Amino acid sequence: MKTILAYGDSLTFGANPQPNGPRHAYEDRWPTVLEKGLGGKARVIAEGLGGRTTASDDWYANADRNGARILPTLLESHSPLDMVIIMLGTNDLKPAICGSALEASFGMRRLVQIIRGHYAGKGETAPKIVLVAPPLLCDTENADMLGHFGGLAHGLEQSSQFAAHYARRAEEWDTGFFDASTVAVADPLDGVHLDARNTRAIGEGLVPVVKSMLGL
Repeated sequence: MKTILAYGDSLTFGANPQPNGPRHAYEDRWPTVLEKGLGGKARVIAEGLGGRTTASDDWYANADRNGARILPTLLESHSPLDMVIIMLGTNDLKPAICGSALEASFGMRRLVQIIRGHYAGKGETAPKIVLVAPPLLCDTENADMLGHFGGLAHGLEQSSQFAAHYARRAEEWDTGFFDASTVAVADPLDGVHLDARNTRAIGEGLVPVVKSMLGL
């Protein structure tokens, strides 16, 4: 059986767009849906943390949100891995952290380097990698959430650039690529997070990509 690490932020965690709402049920989270779609041929380990960035520090957080710093620990604890799926970058758009989709794509590149370097250092074959461009932000009356992302205009402009930048990094580094915005849209309750249906859609959309790359 293949083993896949799903590495992400609150969208992978299954955060509810309803403020203070409950976490989405286990069966509605996209890593669970992906595993089910693979028909018992792979297990998917969900590693989602709200606020996680690709490679930047968030000094407001009470847990380490720097995706580049914690990744080697997770690779070690979950090895051997056949694939790592990375869906990060939304939190990088916050001006106080990074601010741009281009820089987020450079963070994704750094994560690819970390994965391959980690296994090269052990003399082992690196897992296959899929870079996932997150869904776009949308308009919302949640002023605090919009403020985190520098306002609606900034959030929309930058999130709309994810796919182009991530596809370019995927081509440069010979990884898989999937654009989650083709199957999922943010909920206007907060403009960032997804309802259960759209969360499930990401897992469903990834099934053929993963099957093809792993030969399932």
